[in-house]
Amino acid sequence: MKKNTSWKLATLCALTLLTACGKQEAGDSKKSLSENKEAGSVITRNNTAEPQSLDPHQITGIPEINIIRDLFDGLVQTDEKGEIQPALAQSWESKDNKVWRFHLRNDAKWSNGEPVSAEDFVYSWQRLVDPKTGSPYASYLQAAKITNIDDIIDGKKSPDTLGVKAIDAHTFEVTLDVPVPYFPKLLFHAATKAVPKKTVEQFGTKWTQPENMVNSGAYKLSNWVVNERIELVKNPQYYDAAKVKTDKIVHLPINSQSEDVARYQAGEIDITDALPPEQYAKIKSEHPNELKTSPMLCTYYLELNNSKAPFNDVRVRKALSLALDRDTLTEKVLGRGEEPAYNYTRVGTAGFVPNEPEWSKWDYAKRVEEAKKLLQQAGYSEAKPLTFSYLYNTSEQHKKIAVAIASMWKQALGNVDVKLENQEWKTYTESRRSGNYQLARASWCGDYNEPSTFLNTLKTGHSSNRAKYSNRAYDALLERTLAAGVDDGARSKLYTEAEALIDKDTAIIPTHGFVNSRLVKERIGGYSTEDVLNELPSKRLFIK
Repeated sequence: MKKNTSWKLATLCALTLLTACGKQEAGDSKKSLSENKEAGSVITRNNTAEPQSLDPHQITGIPEINIIRDLFDGLVQTDEKGEIQPALAQSWESKDNKVWRFHLRNDAKWSNGEPVSAEDFVYSWQRLVDPKTGSPYASYLQAAKITNIDDIIDGKKSPDTLGVKAIDAHTFEVTLDVPVPYFPKLLFHAATKAVPKKTVEQFGTKWTQPENMVNSGAYKLSNWVVNERIELVKNPQYYDAAKVKTDKIVHLPINSQSEDVARYQAGEIDITDALPPEQYAKIKSEHPNELKTSPMLCTYYLELNNSKAPFNDVRVRKALSLALDRDTLTEKVLGRGEEPAYNYTRVGTAGFVPNEPEWSKWDYAKRVEEAKKLLQQAGYSEAKPLTFSYLYNTSEQHKKIAVAIASMWKQALGNVDVKLENQEWKTYTESRRSGNYQLARASWCGDYNEPSTFLNTLKTGHSSNRAKYSNRAYDALLERTLAAGVDDGARSKLYTEAEALIDKDTAIIPTHGFVNSRLVKERIGGYSTEDVLNELPSKRLFIK
């Protein structure tokens, strides 16, 4: 009787489905199919933190850049392997690597339907470097030596003297003071993307609110619930909209890695962020087909405020670097394939030959012995211990690393007292930016695949130089990398010399190189593990 009832119900359901599909007359069925389609075209990603801003000229962190990447296109973009490809600029050329011309697409539009023009890039780049804007990335284009940029940032010249101009509506020209052969590689970064002048000037700081924002990327901002979610919907004005296969992207600000995994397993998240080290082996065993691991051009390091005691003393900085057991940190504390780091520039960056410090070849006991001598010379002892605060942003992983490192120093050196200080992302970034810290956990991911993306950030006065490091010899080395006649081989040697100076001064303490390990639902297509720049625009993703 039970079996017979099931058979009848199955037959009735099958007939109902045939009727709905064949005649397309059942309103409820059409509604159901529509809802399923909408649900099936949503991808939810963990983005780890509430963004500081969605203004490309007011951001500095990865959580912000991840969303900007979906909302704005630049002159160029990267493909699945990290290679530069056309975006809003369909082509570009330069005869001397000093004067560059970018030819914009005729069909490039803002989300309100108005065309994206060369004048938009002129306005945006002038806004980026204008001291009144206060952009954390104001110094980014200094690496390219754009005409007058140094004087503009120093307030000596007006932003409208920057070496950029619109030849016509679709031709954007940039003039550099020296040849920069890798210049186009710099231009997929969030800071170089155009912003809509009319909207910015009309709404001021509120131009990034969902009801006001005008943007150029594959998605539009539809909903922003602070500390809960940011929702993006497909932009019908996007020039490549036909190839964007996912209708809606949701970014979540989950800073707990264990919660991230739990919500993934509950089906609430399609793509996690970094995985908790203590769960890594289990995750690898239980989800082998969903675990995606790839190298990253990112270095984790300890940022020392070189301008404040006790880290204005190189002996103190060097002692802590020597007493940091990088092998134990990467193998025991992390254990996901991370590599010990002795250079700021990530090993594997194009054109980079690592510096090999002599002390890196010593055994750990010898390093500790030397570290103790340096602290004693600096005036520290059991009666006068070295005391300082260690700042990190809210994250299980950052806390775990901080606890492990503080423990290493205490155990190895004895007379070191570390106060761990946790701050939420926005407060943490502002503390570093203002110099209101002693030692902070930090990381840098290459903005392009070339050593200068790391090394330029430690130049004197650079807007990303939170360590307040200043060495004129270091600055001069980096200036020489763009001097006339310097070929790729000579440039590479200069980069290695710059790393040797960072090590000599212990400007920062590199700890480890990143790997990218995430869980990705098997239904998600378009996820690449070959891009060392870790670019993952949502427009590449689709439901299989």
